[in-house]
Amino acid sequence: MNSQQIAAIVLTKDEEGDLPACLDSLHGLASEVFIIDSGSTDRTAAIAACYGAQVLSHGFFNYASQFNWALETIPATAEWILRIDADERVSLELADSIRRVLSTAGAEVTGILVPRLTVFLGRRIRHGDTYPVWLLRLFRHGVGRCEETWMDEHIILDQGKTVKAQGDLIHEIPKSLSEWIRKHDWYAERECKDILGESGRPPDLTGQPGARRILKQGLYLRLPLFVRAFLYWFYRYFLKLGLLDGKEGLIYHFLQGFWYRFLVDAKLHELKKAISVEKSTTKAQSQ
Repeated sequence: MNSQQIAAIVLTKDEEGDLPACLDSLHGLASEVFIIDSGSTDRTAAIAACYGAQVLSHGFFNYASQFNWALETIPATAEWILRIDADERVSLELADSIRRVLSTAGAEVTGILVPRLTVFLGRRIRHGDTYPVWLLRLFRHGVGRCEETWMDEHIILDQGKTVKAQGDLIHEIPKSLSEWIRKHDWYAERECKDILGESGRPPDLTGQPGARRILKQGLYLRLPLFVRAFLYWFYRYFLKLGLLDGKEGLIYHFLQGFWYRFLVDAKLHELKKAISVEKSTTKAQSQ
């Protein structure tokens, strides 16, 4: 394997709108690009082929299993793996920083953290405790894997240490507010599975994402249903100055910081009621 070359993995389904900008941003950085497609009916595969990317098809169960399947399957010759979503772009500054880091990284360095910046409705969201979010997205092939959770999946390293690259991994959302809402309704169902322990595996609690999880498990999830969604939005929008992100920030922090969190609580309430009714029915039938 080439010690400074990168193989990028992109999971897709109907991403013809976002994929070109993602692949453009990888030009000159990734020597190999692998598209793992789960049944696109649009021009995703054709666009990938035009960019010289290799397309592999695989049925989707969840993000973690799809990505780990890719790690085991792709015929990559590069030393490093870059995890990137179709709606993300590597900024020029980040690409340059990654090259510099790779040129000096010793064998003990097995992962590189990158800062993610959300762009919502065309505005860069820099407040509300949302920037920078340091994510482990670049790692040596064979050393990392995606943790098997339903939501907010992180890369876990088997060994070595991490260093930081500078610049931004730009996350551009949404395609439309209607699409964003539909997707987050699906996210809410998956998050409920994690909260109820259906993944069956303990979450990773390392790094900045791990610190956020510790706060979520130790504080947020101990607060009363529904009330905690309001408190979290208040913390983000007022105490962490999300209000400085303008109209787009108002929409983003309300939808992502309050509406989504309230939706998760509502689905948890619904699931717990259903479980209670099922238990009562089973108990009555056994008597």
